[in-house]
This record gives sequence, structure tokens and C-alpha cells, in this order.
Amino acid sequence: MWDAIKELILQALQALYGITGDYGFAIILLTIVFRVALVPLTLKQTRSMYEMQRIQPKIKELQKKYKNDKEKLQEETLKFYQENKVNPFGGCLPMLLQMPIFLALFQVLGGTPERPGKFMEYLETLGPPAQEAAKAFWIILPDLTATPKAVWGATGLPEVIPYAALVILFGLSVWLPQQLMPGENQQKQVGMFMAVMMLYFGWISPAGVLLYWVTSSLLGIIQQQLQLKFYSQRQGEAT
Repeated sequence: MWDAIKELILQALQALYGITGDYGFAIILLTIVFRVALVPLTLKQTRSMYEMQRIQPKIKELQKKYKNDKEKLQEETLKFYQENKVNPFGGCLPMLLQMPIFLALFQVLGGTPERPGKFMEYLETLGPPAQEAAKAFWIILPDLTATPKAVWGATGLPEVIPYAALVILFGLSVWLPQQLMPGENQQKQVGMFMAVMMLYFGWISPAGVLLYWVTSSLLGIIQQQLQLKFYSQRQGEAT
């Protein structure tokens, strides 16, 4: 099953490469297609996150009122969620659905000469000039299969700059959505910690995977901000 998912992703990239003539743009198009497919769920995700933040003052009141009775607190909190039609786990599903694609793309584009990924295996069927052309993303990244760490070790500072920039964007893509959501500083500090951790993961990830994640996050941030603006305006009109 897992191999079938990876094969499907490779075939999708090859089909989109036939349209774009560039695997970097093919990854961007694949990301857009996937984000569009997830729109119904991501709409619910942002709505759930917004509603959770909106009712936080009431939740704090319950926590204060029943601080010495945890069982009663759980009962009243669940009842409050049901009365307000809020699902505290509503924001998790879109992220969970993205992870298999992220991991499969990681394995498709990644690999080593000893254990190449499916994309590397495909490149081996091409001649050297075609290989170099297929690996490159426009004039920005010479090799979508390379990790920033590997580029740094092999070439040094000048060549690693676009890869390092992508790693920074990767970290920002984890940090920024949390900062843009209304909420408490404690949650935003957790988002900062996660972003710092993800910088290392980005450093050891194939550039094509980072391109996918950054594109997906950018689209998610745009959708998130449009929704939040709509909800804020509607709440202002209601009050």
C-alpha cells in the first residue's frame, strides 16, 4: 500500500512535469491540487481553531470554578463544547491527512546512492544532461533531491544559500500560522519552539519536500487569514 502511494506521487509528478517542464513547478502544482482537495476540511479546521479561541475565556472560568473537581470540570467542559458545537479536535484531521503525502514525497525524492528513492531511480534511466535538467528547479535550486546539509558539505556557502533560505521559509511556515491565530502567548511560544525544531528537520530534508511544505503553508495562511477576517466581520455585525 505504501509503495503504491509513492508510485502514485511519482506518476503525478511526471504527469505535471509534462505540463510544466520543471519538477519544481510540478511539485508546486501537486501541492495546489492537494490543498484544493482538502479545502472542505481546512475550512472546518480554521473554523474550529477560531471557535476554540473565542470560547477560551469561558473555558478559563470553568477551570477556575471547578479547579478542585477534575471530574466535574471534564463533564462541564464537554457539555460546554457540545452546547457551542465546538470540536476541540477539529483542527487535527487536515494535518494528519497531509502527513502521509509529506512522508511519501520525502521518500520519493530522498534516498542515497546505495538506497535511492523512486525519483532517483527514475533519474538513473536518463542521460547525464537530462538528469541535471530534471533535478533542477528553474534557476533557483540545482537539485531538488539534495538536502541543504548535503549541499553545504559538498560545495560550501555560495551554493547552499538558496537551500538555506528554503529551510528558513520552512521554519517560518511552521511558526507564522500560530502567530497569526488569535490566542494566548503560551500557545505561540509552543509554536516558536516547534519552528526551531523544524529548522533541523528542514536542514536534512530534500529541497523538493521543503518546496512542497512551504507552498502548502503559504496557501494555508492565505486561506486562514481570509476566513478569520470573514468570521471577525460577521461577529462584529452580530454584536
